[in-house]
Amino acid sequence: MKKVRPRSRPTGPGTGSGNRLAPFAARAESGRGRQHAEPSHAYRSEFQRDRDRVIHSGGFRRLVYKTQVFINHEGDLYRTRLTHSIEVAQIARTVARALHLNEELIEAIALAHDLGHPPFGHAGEDALDACMKPWGGFEHNLQSLRVVDELEDRYLAFPGLNLCFETREGILKHCSKRNARRLGVVGERFLLRQQPGLEAQVVNLADEIAYNNHDVDDGLRSGLLTEEALCAVPLFRRHHVPLLEANPRASRRALIHETIRGMINEVVSDLVETTGNNIAARGPESIDEVRALKHPLVALSPAVSKAHLGLKRFLHRQLYRHERVLAVTSRAQNMLKELFACYMNSPAAMPAEHATRAFQWEAERGEPGRALAIADYVAGMTDRYAYAEYRRLIDAKAKTQGL
Repeated sequence: MKKVRPRSRPTGPGTGSGNRLAPFAARAESGRGRQHAEPSHAYRSEFQRDRDRVIHSGGFRRLVYKTQVFINHEGDLYRTRLTHSIEVAQIARTVARALHLNEELIEAIALAHDLGHPPFGHAGEDALDACMKPWGGFEHNLQSLRVVDELEDRYLAFPGLNLCFETREGILKHCSKRNARRLGVVGERFLLRQQPGLEAQVVNLADEIAYNNHDVDDGLRSGLLTEEALCAVPLFRRHHVPLLEANPRASRRALIHETIRGMINEVVSDLVETTGNNIAARGPESIDEVRALKHPLVALSPAVSKAHLGLKRFLHRQLYRHERVLAVTSRAQNMLKELFACYMNSPAAMPAEHATRAFQWEAERGEPGRALAIADYVAGMTDRYAYAEYRRLIDAKAKTQGL
């Protein structure tokens, strides 16, 4: 099989960034369009407009106070959903440029993919899912699509941000069949067992690469992880040990950053090469041919995939399940559950706009309507706002430290 390696190409039209698009890349001019028709812009492509709409949205701004692993008050240097989204966009754009995919679409998807994440990281999502179980549960991925389709209120002509199909397709990373059936065309691939475009596939893997490697950095900064323990992970060890031996007097922070930089470079380079080979083997000539495939083309090689999975499993055991993390996230989960119950008992405790929506939806849809309006409100909270609401409504004596 002939290998496809990334190389420089001549500049040309396509993405506005000097990168000529491959035939299987997404193209704004031949895309599936928006849910609500709009005139085109004089000098911005449709995917660029999507990216800009995400950046200017309220949901995007709130990501600065939503966390990944560590709760917002624990330190200023830990990753937030905002910094994570920017890091995903950086990795994904690097891959897009190497494979001649649409960088503007890649960036729009990456910056929007966590808009629906509730406060307190995955612990908050689990809490909200438990609260919503009687009415179908809660999926942050589906909520991100809901934010851009319905909840953002910025335009007179339509609800949401009215993003292009290709951007919405990429945001919807996972979806149950039950939910897919009610989403229309954007949910069809989950029923037909097909794939999204390559841009969406790239963001999916870039998301994993970003949070795995950067959680290493945050874990080390917090003191919950040590370099010695991480050396049990082959991916970390093969980058860290040679650096340590060659630079015995270097600062710890510099060695950590160089190690993580090397890890990311290894995995991303492998992603580019493996995906290029997969594309060459299957030979898709359009994005629709990519979608029709039963398996994704964007992938890691078996060896690097195994190494990356080893890092993920280590983080799950040693960081995400660390007793300090579990203690804080358990209290955060209880806080969100109590807030949700409070609003269910008294929707008027929410700001007027959200209370009105809860009463209106309850009148139209019954109790599920009230619960959905409350879930939308709680999911939109930042860590610190959720804590402030908890103190205001439930426990005025609650201490910020450790929740």
